[in-house]
Amino acid sequence: MPGTGPPAPAGSPALLPSPGSAGPAPAAAGPRSTGAAVPAMSGSPARRSGPGSAPEEEEEEEPALGCDGDLEVNPYDGLPFSSRYYELLRRRRALPVWAAKFAFMEHLQGDSGVVLVSGPPGTGKSTQIPQWCAEYALSLQFAHGLVACTQPHSLAALSLSLRVADEMDLNLGHEVGYCVPHEDCCTAETILRYCSDEMLLREMTSDPLLRQYGVVVLDEAQERTVPTDVLLGLLKDVLRQRPALKVVVITSPAMEERLHAFCGDPPVVRVPGAGPPPQLLYREPPARGHVVAACQAVLDIHRRQEPGHILIFLASEQEITECCGAIQTEAMALNPALGPLLVLPLHPGVGRAAQRVYEAPEEGSRERRVIVTHWLADSSFSLGTVRFVIDSGLELRNVYNPRIRAESQVLRPISRSQAESRAQRAAGSPPGMCLRLYSEAFYEQRLPPSPAPHVSETSLSRLVLLLKRLDIADMGQCDFLDRPAPESLMQALEDLDYLAALDDDGNLSEVGIIMSEFPLDPQLAKALIASCEFDCVEEMVSLAAMLTASPCFVPPSTHLEEAVALRRRALLHPDGDHFTLINIFNAFQQHQADEGWCRKHAVSGESLRLAGTVRAELLEVMQRIELPVSPPAFGTDANVLNIQRALISGYFLKVARDIDGSGNYVMLTHKHVAHLPPACCYLLRQPPRRLPPWVLYHEFTISQDNCLRVVSEIQPQMLVELAPQYYLSNLPPSESRDLLMELREKVVVAEDTPAVPEPRGEAAGGEDEEREVCVLQ
Repeated sequence: MPGTGPPAPAGSPALLPSPGSAGPAPAAAGPRSTGAAVPAMSGSPARRSGPGSAPEEEEEEEPALGCDGDLEVNPYDGLPFSSRYYELLRRRRALPVWAAKFAFMEHLQGDSGVVLVSGPPGTGKSTQIPQWCAEYALSLQFAHGLVACTQPHSLAALSLSLRVADEMDLNLGHEVGYCVPHEDCCTAETILRYCSDEMLLREMTSDPLLRQYGVVVLDEAQERTVPTDVLLGLLKDVLRQRPALKVVVITSPAMEERLHAFCGDPPVVRVPGAGPPPQLLYREPPARGHVVAACQAVLDIHRRQEPGHILIFLASEQEITECCGAIQTEAMALNPALGPLLVLPLHPGVGRAAQRVYEAPEEGSRERRVIVTHWLADSSFSLGTVRFVIDSGLELRNVYNPRIRAESQVLRPISRSQAESRAQRAAGSPPGMCLRLYSEAFYEQRLPPSPAPHVSETSLSRLVLLLKRLDIADMGQCDFLDRPAPESLMQALEDLDYLAALDDDGNLSEVGIIMSEFPLDPQLAKALIASCEFDCVEEMVSLAAMLTASPCFVPPSTHLEEAVALRRRALLHPDGDHFTLINIFNAFQQHQADEGWCRKHAVSGESLRLAGTVRAELLEVMQRIELPVSPPAFGTDANVLNIQRALISGYFLKVARDIDGSGNYVMLTHKHVAHLPPACCYLLRQPPRRLPPWVLYHEFTISQDNCLRVVSEIQPQMLVELAPQYYLSNLPPSESRDLLMELREKVVVAEDTPAVPEPRGEAAGGEDEEREVCVLQ
């Protein structure tokens, strides 16, 4: 544990020392380490590690933290505070949430296990409240554990940890850290951990009572993600077994009443708004589309030279890219005297580049920032300098339909609570302006009061597998704000049963327990386990990593399209897209992760590096649970067949058949027609050849193009041998089902026919191998 200094008085709600006070530093405090820490936010000066004092003006300021200690050192690492700490402290005190600090600390130290905090976005809740929880834990010498703060989006957890480490005058990766999928920046010294809600939920599989934490903060509960909703229910049970645990739930005012009732009427801390509400302007839906209208509005604001940055909310990442490109093109023709426009996209795909929205402009710069985003910034990524909000009122979401086991892309209106949250980004003094690219009648009549909970729109197979691992055998035992639809739960249980993850009593089987160890969707986890049986682990681990990471292909520049297509063609594998992904990963590794090679082939180096990280994690899990890892054999005919067998073992639910030989693929589990994606290896082959009659695919989303994603040819005989018999019997009536049942009957007849004695040879050995492949079923 880092040096903490003497504990504050137990009754004091404010626990950090007053700035400007003098006193000895605690013993055994070394200099701040920078070698293993992640750098602070861009624009932050380096920490000073020598002695120093606060600026004189701070000494005259009333000690807002109200502690009667005599220290000038940071109680978390025992080093003197830097001048930047005091600079940021002045800004922190100006945040609206500071008006509620005393009330919050009183409730946190009270008898209630839950404290509910309600307030609009941009008031400082996500940065300040976890710090106050750390002060509370420090006052108890961390006797009950550390502090965890969950975020619904990984990018927000990363961004907030950077900011909070800066405000606490600590190094990121030491006392303050973050933990998101495939990236853990925490150490044994970490006392405040920002994490994605899904990571904390996974942590409960190994530590159901979360004993290493004394305070758990569930931030942005109004986002209604599946992990946050589940955590709300599970933590109510944990509190009954661990009364010393404190749970802080942070939400918007729109969700306050529901959460107050759900959490058992806990004390509520209400945070005031950031200032006067913005001016609201409505505009009739533009004929040329909301992307063009948003671009035009930005240029109009910039020409009027009204001060302040601009925040645009669009429906999807594709629209964000289009809008950024259009604004940058138009800005080149503007009068330079208006000042530069810096256009910044903000969505999960930008990764660490999201921190650019917080970079301080150069002194005296007239640069105006235009941040183009979507639902990601409904609650996260608050910027005090935004004075103009442009809201399209739409969002593009993937909604899962359990009846057809597929997602549909739905362009729909946002909720009224989202619209209000977006408008609040322009609140302040002086108040800004929110331009809504829809009419007031549209707002009143078409926008639902609140967003749909994600648990009603998501495949529940992964959640049910995790809850089964937590020994919650009956989903009725889990307390949900909104219960999942029975149809969704039944479909999830049926899928897990098909994958042999459940035993006859509905509990996890041995295969199911192993599947739950992997941070993968159940189908991919089952395919990876099956690869141990078929001696293709090395290849399947690489493939699983590539399927888990974001898509690796990036669109090349127009003038480079032909050259890139030629280079990519050399990476195509004749047996399908799954094998092409393995090819690309292997080539990336052989070229030592060279960025030049990535540019030549128009692939994302960041995605491929992430795939390498995921691959290492999966191998670590396999070694920990002692699964066999076969040596690499990629490129051999036997290896191709083994990979296909492993894939079918997990993805027999995702098979389609070309019904007319022209690329119209009908799903086996429903009758939707899909097509091969433009980047599919079967369409890019030169010279063109016949399309595969039967394919296995990774994903299918009902959208404008209705394309399958990641497709490889399979043989129906292999599907009949590896898929469970009752799955084939339960397929809806179709010509494809009839063909499979005929094949199945032939296999059964062949198995029942007495074998004629003959010399054992290669053929007999191969037949034995074919009959051994059902061990995991």
